[in-house]
Amino acid sequence: MARVAVKNVFSSYGKQQVLKGVDLSADAGQCVGIVGENGCGKSTFFNILAGLRKADSGEIYFDTGKSPAECVGYVPQEGFLMDGLRVIDNLSLWYHDKKELRQSLEQGFLNELGVDQMCRMRIEKLSGGMKKRVSIGCALAGNPPILILDEPDAALDLLGKAEIRGYLVRYKEQGGTILLATHEESDLELCDKVYALHNGKIKEIDRTLRGEALINEIINQ
Repeated sequence: MARVAVKNVFSSYGKQQVLKGVDLSADAGQCVGIVGENGCGKSTFFNILAGLRKADSGEIYFDTGKSPAECVGYVPQEGFLMDGLRVIDNLSLWYHDKKELRQSLEQGFLNELGVDQMCRMRIEKLSGGMKKRVSIGCALAGNPPILILDEPDAALDLLGKAEIRGYLVRYKEQGGTILLATHEESDLELCDKVYALHNGKIKEIDRTLRGEALINEIINQ
């Protein structure tokens, strides 16, 4: 049974139909990638999965039996950290269980991401890569089994990209499910399945496609 199953999801902004019958599935321990042009509906789809937007129609099933707020960690492309506050203050907004926060900083996800070394820094002083790691750390509050990432490599240097991917590999190995929207072909190496989203329609494609072959598969739906 799939951990996440999406069936025939439609979504519109006014008269503009953005998603036109989207189907997708992801299992425990899988990373599922979604590729497509800017404006193709990836962020809209992720907002629906995360429970931030309601679909016009269709079905979304999580095998946890819980709501998205309870089982999904979401890192949107634009981020959500609050300038003017320290890293630890931002974390405290998400980790309501202080014992969980302390344990994660000492030997858990936050420690693996290197967030434990940034706690006293203010958000506006962080690099793009550091902000991304803190954002992922916030999204992991409560140990959600599903992690949704909208272009996680944006603003990252090569070292930052490698560190984030290394963490995502470990998250998968521990049974986590990742849904990943990306423009980076190197991210596809993480993916067990890849879907192409174009003109509101989605299809599963060969996950080994790269370069011109990948572009052609995206646009020729």
